[in-house]
Amino acid sequence: MYINRVSALLLAMTAMAGAARSQDDTLQAGGPHPRIFLNARRLRLLRRERDRESLRWNQFHLLMAGKAPMPEPGFAQALYYQVSGSSDAGRQAAAWALGAGTDLRQLALVFDWCQDLLSQAQAKTLAAKLARGIQQSHRDSSVSAVRSRLLAAVALSGDLPGVPEQEIAQVVHQWWEGEVLPAIHGGRLAISRDDTYALMEILHVVRDNFNEDLREAAPRFFTDLPMVQLLSYYPAAFPAPENDYRIPAAIHAGGEPDLRRAALSRAAELSMVAFDSNASGSQILQGWLTNDHYLLRSTFGAPYEFLWANPYQPGLSYYQAPLVMHDSLFGRLFVRSSWDESAAWLGYFSGQLQLFHDGGVTVLDPNVAAEPVDLGRAVILFGAHTARFKVAVKAKEPAFVVGLKPRQNYLIETDDEELSEQQSDPGGILELELPPDMETGVRLRAASP
Repeated sequence: MYINRVSALLLAMTAMAGAARSQDDTLQAGGPHPRIFLNARRLRLLRRERDRESLRWNQFHLLMAGKAPMPEPGFAQALYYQVSGSSDAGRQAAAWALGAGTDLRQLALVFDWCQDLLSQAQAKTLAAKLARGIQQSHRDSSVSAVRSRLLAAVALSGDLPGVPEQEIAQVVHQWWEGEVLPAIHGGRLAISRDDTYALMEILHVVRDNFNEDLREAAPRFFTDLPMVQLLSYYPAAFPAPENDYRIPAAIHAGGEPDLRRAALSRAAELSMVAFDSNASGSQILQGWLTNDHYLLRSTFGAPYEFLWANPYQPGLSYYQAPLVMHDSLFGRLFVRSSWDESAAWLGYFSGQLQLFHDGGVTVLDPNVAAEPVDLGRAVILFGAHTARFKVAVKAKEPAFVVGLKPRQNYLIETDDEELSEQQSDPGGILELELPPDMETGVRLRAASP
């Protein structure tokens, strides 16, 4: 009965995919396994790291050889098999996938990376499990779920006619081109900071298998992304037993930080550098990533660190990065007083204003706070109290008004300057250009519709 249900499911999915084959025959991942992440260049790098007994390999090897319980056993064991050649690790990964494993992403990695260890019957069983996982998760529109379905489809391509191609076309055309890109161009944050790692996995697998760079349709978003990552960390490091962590800003600040979230944030940056090491933002990211105090050593983080890091890639000092990041595309603002861990930091994102100072986060209300905040790199004023004000900025120090109405035109009158009109961004932020090193009077009011 169970086999009949699986066969019926596969037949139904194959029939549904008939149109997709003729519509988009180019989106087929028909190459040899492995197809996901481990292209020839990366696999050579990882095996060279093994031969050189690098710091990252030794940490990963220590955990695997010591049989440490891994939070993502399919991912970890399959990666260890590909790099070390340990058939025992590969068989353990396969046993997990064929048994209790339910995480679609990891199932796809095991199917792809341990293909040569699977018997024909095992491969068929695991393929059916992947097909069910794709179908069962279709109502989940999160970036991580879309990523997992894509990985499963790429792994299955050639083993289940039609179905993988349908899913790949769905991700690339319907989700990315039909939903995400219009949202980005419309100033809606379709990809949150916490979605960045899953997004990078999508970018890698699409480029590696279809020679298509999805970034090209949203150049501004991807140009800004590295600096948004850097500037949206709280300045102080969090010391954990295994390694130090940089903690990404969160709406619900306070309490113990989410170290898995912090690990995936670093993994996202490592994978950005791996995707495009020549971009200026990637070079600054690489400089940010090379501090070994933050090298991921935990059972969760070590496989990601080993998979994506390239310690031989030169980087630029992040001290060359700007200390102010106004993301006018989505209406976010991040400011640091310096790159020291003792720095003050301000973040305005998702409608919330946070100030990090002396190791703690304070949430400010832009509708209540009246005094400007000056971090020495930018002056921040509050929309409810800025109809008429005087402000002094230092040379090259920008001024921002936060808490305004999103996408509202405002009339700006500055001392000795002509009246100008400017629109606030999607987050209700307005950047003012003021003469430096002098107190300036400014009048601000909403323009008539």
